[in-house]
Amino acid sequence: MTGAMQDMPPLETGTARAGRGRKVRALQDWREANRRYLMASLGLVREALQRHAARGEGAGPSEALERAPETDAARLPVPPALETLCGQFGLSPFERSVLLMCAGVELDAGFPALCAAAQGDAGRGYPTFSLALAALPGAHWSALVPSAPLRRWRLIELGAGDKVTLKPLRIDERILHHLAGLSHLDERLEGLLEPLGAPGELPGSHIAVARRMAQVWSLGGAEAWPVIHLCGGEHAAKLAIAAAACTKLGLPLYALRSGDIPGVPAEREALARLWERESILSGAALVVDGDEQESAEAARPALSFLERTRGRLILSTREPLDARRRLVIRLDVEKPSSAEQRMLWQRALGGHAGRLDGELDTVVAQFNLSLEGICAAGAGALAGLASGERAAGGGLLWESCRVQARPRMGDLARRIEPAAGWDELVLPAPQLETLREIAAHVRQRAKVYESWGFTAKGKRGLGISALFAGASGTGKTMAAEVLAGELRLDLYHIDLSQVVSKYIGETEKNLRRVFDAAEEGGAILLFDEADALFGKRSEVKDSHDRYANVEISYLLQRMEAYRGVAILTTNMKSALDSAFMRRIRFVVQFPFPDASQRAEIWGRIFPAETPTDGIDIGKLARLNVAGGSIRNIALNAAFLAAQAGEAVRMTHLLRAARSEYAKLERPVTEAEIGGWA
Repeated sequence: MTGAMQDMPPLETGTARAGRGRKVRALQDWREANRRYLMASLGLVREALQRHAARGEGAGPSEALERAPETDAARLPVPPALETLCGQFGLSPFERSVLLMCAGVELDAGFPALCAAAQGDAGRGYPTFSLALAALPGAHWSALVPSAPLRRWRLIELGAGDKVTLKPLRIDERILHHLAGLSHLDERLEGLLEPLGAPGELPGSHIAVARRMAQVWSLGGAEAWPVIHLCGGEHAAKLAIAAAACTKLGLPLYALRSGDIPGVPAEREALARLWERESILSGAALVVDGDEQESAEAARPALSFLERTRGRLILSTREPLDARRRLVIRLDVEKPSSAEQRMLWQRALGGHAGRLDGELDTVVAQFNLSLEGICAAGAGALAGLASGERAAGGGLLWESCRVQARPRMGDLARRIEPAAGWDELVLPAPQLETLREIAAHVRQRAKVYESWGFTAKGKRGLGISALFAGASGTGKTMAAEVLAGELRLDLYHIDLSQVVSKYIGETEKNLRRVFDAAEEGGAILLFDEADALFGKRSEVKDSHDRYANVEISYLLQRMEAYRGVAILTTNMKSALDSAFMRRIRFVVQFPFPDASQRAEIWGRIFPAETPTDGIDIGKLARLNVAGGSIRNIALNAAFLAAQAGEAVRMTHLLRAARSEYAKLERPVTEAEIGGWA
């Protein structure tokens, strides 16, 4: 529908079908009246050209266009597109006539010959400024300059030629269709803009933001509309809020990725003018989607675009940006609250919520999903219910959420599929008890934080963090696997070589990616050898020390706010910053196993399917190595036995033990292997 038709008063209500029929008929009637008005206006331009041609070269402009067209615009229920466009872009009567002359060449087969006759040259069957200045009344030279409406808004285009006044003039195709009463997105924008329709039902907190947006834009005119800056990590929610606000105001909405905004100033300016013209014609709003931009430098073209473009504009970014030459109103968009998420879950699951074994409470407590994520996870769970599927261990909805919330961390982390259980973990009783306490804290945090009111006392320190300290191979990573399996959570091993960067600000950016990506599902993050990252803050002697301390402070804040479990492992506990130690809720010391513990590990190391012959656990326990080395020795011995076509024997284990000790650069003592052969 054209911009003029958008001002049409509401039609009578009735059934949906009857209402749609009336709207279609009203649109058809308006288009026919608009066509008659346009053709009548073109007829006056034709008459002016005919009179100029009849008077001959040097004659003054015709006075024909001073009359109103035969169809009076005031009698139309909605103004014709020509008059609306002239008002929107501030065209003078002369500029209006120039635009009509260019439209006539496209709409009337006789116009090219008439232009040639009026210019006294059979080869110039096209409009020019020279012809307009000579034949049309009210002529003024200022209509030719690039800043005047005809050229600023690209209503007409100049062809090739040496002189501006003699260059061919052509009406822009988008403008021609608009005058004819047909509205469509400019084809030069189609590959860049994505239309956003009305969203589904939003949670109350998001409705409030959308209502605030609508109120802001309702108060100001075209020159006073501020940019609405939606901040936060909820990408889909921000677009839905923008769509809801525009639906409330009756505005079409399009989205433009900030990465598609040209970096070349001239190209960016052309895009800005093209969009601003489109917004005037269709009354549309634009959301500039900058969520993928991770630095102020990358966002610079988008800010320049916003600062130089008028109309209703929305900026969506994760972090606040500073647009200095535009009035900007920032609105933060958060995930739905726990209560809102519960209502969204009930809405998504419908009557099936009661069939999920009361999982809803635990799911809401663990997973911090967006509206989009809740709908997707709910659909997955319902599909499983419909097919009679049951997830391993029962939690169908839980598993659907876990898959939906699985973070995308690229090369910063590696997901570990838990394979170890409590029966494989050989630790002293106090350490095992602490690990079970960690699991209990994760399970009961919703009750303690929400129902028992600890969140109201402050949100600092609510994250669950643990330090696993001990020598290499003592079971720290295995313990993390056991917790992940017990809690049915994803476990991610953070690759510190990819996270830590020598460039200022890059380490924080990488850590933000890790924590933000894992936030929805509350995954377990395992920072292995964390002393490399969480070391003691140094005395500030230079800028490098200052920024290193900033990185550590940032980590402290994120660990305290993270709703999942963060596990740090180190074999140098003394190297950790004391500020971290104060904020770590659990510390588990993994001791080097004594002989009895090593015997227990050896007794569990071989799978039941592995053939063994004459294995002496007591002798094996004399090997003074940690559990990780025990596993290596057992695995290598199995390969030796398989190659020889035999069961695993002490001889294979002796060879494997010598190899492992050589790797550790330690000698095998007689006390350890005496009497094996």
